[in-house]
Amino acid sequence: MTDIPMPMHMRRMGFDPPPELAHLRADEGVLRVLTPFGLHAWLVTRYDDVRTVLSDPERFSNARTDFPFAEQMQLSREEIAQRRAGQLLGMDPPEHTRLRRMLTPEFTVRRIRRLAPRIEEIVDSHLDALEKEGPPADLVSEFALPIPSLVICELLGVPYFEREQFQRTTRKQLDLSVPMPERLQLQRESRTFMEGQVARATAAPGDDMLGMLIREHGDELTHDELVGVALLLLIAGHETTANMLGLGTLALLRHPQQLAAVRDDPAAVEPAVEELLRWLSIVPQGILRTTTTEVTLAGQTVPAGELVAVSLLAANHDPALVEDPDRLDITRGAMGHVAFGHGLHHCLGAPLARMEMRTAFPALLRRFPNLGLAVPFEEVPFRPHHFIHGLQSLPATW
Repeated sequence: MTDIPMPMHMRRMGFDPPPELAHLRADEGVLRVLTPFGLHAWLVTRYDDVRTVLSDPERFSNARTDFPFAEQMQLSREEIAQRRAGQLLGMDPPEHTRLRRMLTPEFTVRRIRRLAPRIEEIVDSHLDALEKEGPPADLVSEFALPIPSLVICELLGVPYFEREQFQRTTRKQLDLSVPMPERLQLQRESRTFMEGQVARATAAPGDDMLGMLIREHGDELTHDELVGVALLLLIAGHETTANMLGLGTLALLRHPQQLAAVRDDPAAVEPAVEELLRWLSIVPQGILRTTTTEVTLAGQTVPAGELVAVSLLAANHDPALVEDPDRLDITRGAMGHVAFGHGLHHCLGAPLARMEMRTAFPALLRRFPNLGLAVPFEEVPFRPHHFIHGLQSLPATW
């Protein structure tokens, strides 16, 4: 591990964004900064400007960014091409449109609703295990992490018994204190793992998403595209929701009246999830984009060919979005946050993540009405160097 200083816009003070981020949003609005990958980019912090960037792929290209850190990772052209295949986040239309069209039917709200009974079963079985084992317990390893992992494994068709391998490699890939050569090796391990899953599914397509893609779109997708799509869905499908469940539980424990509402009032759950998504903003920075022409943001002229980073954290805490944005208030339930991004790259799995949270939070709080921290709040370990904000563990009792 290397003790690297995190860029200002990636830092947290527990739950809170750094004060410098609010000052930047109020003053310049746009500033050239160093990204976690050691590259300079124009950081966009205001809600309206962030939505402008996210909704305009013609001027702010995902595809033209073209692995700008590939040189420092010492990747060959062949490996760059292989890693780009199927990576929706690194594509513009029409390539992005072609792939997303194949995946969208699996993530519609109607299709995800069919998963509701199974998600409830998964949540209840983990709560049964917690109750049987008794307190204290680590709610990250025993609740927040395994539930979305099992859901995405079943959805994709990845054997759950292999979860520890991909969880370990994913967690370390997203840890920016891990040296780049080690992270690169972990990425290769993850790819090898998923190549094996795709080969298995190709030989005998099941009723899962991998099987569906192979049966219905096998002639349209290359092997590398299948691997890339599956890898993206697997990593995004468990890492983000797991951290929302852990941090969200801690946030509610710190706000007992709001916790009671989520526990006791079914109508409070949906707006609470939206507010937690906004307030926590566990993905602080969006994928880097490249300007295709000279643009003006917040009065700042940005030349063509420059990298642009959007601060989802700053945008979600912008007073232009909600009043008193640094206060958690589950009654506002304000939609319009950019926790899932915005525009054509809006998170494909958002309906699934929402359903998992709407199921898991109230179920946990109802099962253990006396849930509380097993250690002082100051001793709860946050993850200081991760690209996705989260907790290392959440010691709890009841």
